[in-house]
Amino acid sequence: MSDSSHARITVMVEGALCIALGQVLSKLNLFAMPQGSSVDIGLMPLILFAWLRGLKWGCGAGALAGLVKILLGGYILNPVQAVLDYPLAYACTGLAGLLPRSWPGKTVGTFVAALAQTTCHILTGAIFFAQYAPEGQNPWVYSIAYNSPVIAMKYALSFAAACLLWKALQRTPLRKS
Repeated sequence: MSDSSHARITVMVEGALCIALGQVLSKLNLFAMPQGSSVDIGLMPLILFAWLRGLKWGCGAGALAGLVKILLGGYILNPVQAVLDYPLAYACTGLAGLLPRSWPGKTVGTFVAALAQTTCHILTGAIFFAQYAPEGQNPWVYSIAYNSPVIAMKYALSFAAACLLWKALQRTPLRKS
């Protein structure tokens, strides 16, 4: 096996482990929201993976994590909603690896990832879940008010956990391949 094949397999295994760990951590809810949302640190492994391996691998692992979420019981009303809420929204987590690995780059990249994922969920909330908005309330306003705090809390907690683990990760023999 060539060195490049070995490196790709290593990155794929790391991605699979991050996806699995993210699924487990997403089941450890810190608190639940009405209508099924919850706050957890399930995005932390995907953020770390994006920081370590970059945009392409981070977005790929995120999209696969979204597909796994569907397979493990995602709530689907419509194929477009399924794509927006799961593979596309979770692929956005890979945007955390958008900028160089400096702390400002990690912070800005993770913020961009949070905004992009929030946009996906706001779109599906306003378009496909409008019936949950209180009578007389604009579904867009309701979706923004419901989704923004949930995603912000998930990203803030996952980012904090990722920052705590980053230094430990830097002492491991992992290298950018």
